[in-house]
Amino acid sequence: MILKDVADRIGMDISTISRVTSGKYVQTPFGLIHLKDLFTEGIRTEDGHEVSNKAIQQALVEHISCEDKRNPFNDFDLMRLLATQGYKISRRTVAKYRDQLGIQSAQFRRGV
Repeated sequence: MILKDVADRIGMDISTISRVTSGKYVQTPFGLIHLKDLFTEGIRTEDGHEVSNKAIQQALVEHISCEDKRNPFNDFDLMRLLATQGYKISRRTVAKYRDQLGIQSAQFRRGV
């Protein structure tokens, strides 16, 4: 779920939802959770659908798992592949997601 979903549902601005959830925590059987952690970030695809960054990261993992290990995709290649799926994100965002996933850059993924 993204902040926009809540904002739309209750008829408030997304910035209001963001401020309300900022610095708040909820006690659960699994421990104390920051309220912001219950939301994912998202982007709008070219066809107008909202997708979470988790979905984009999953697509990134799938592309990297299918790459030729002798000639792995660099961040620019991955950006273009994601764009064909409607995920218009920058090369820097691809690098950020790749780092968050613990995936090395192309030069370090290159197999012998």
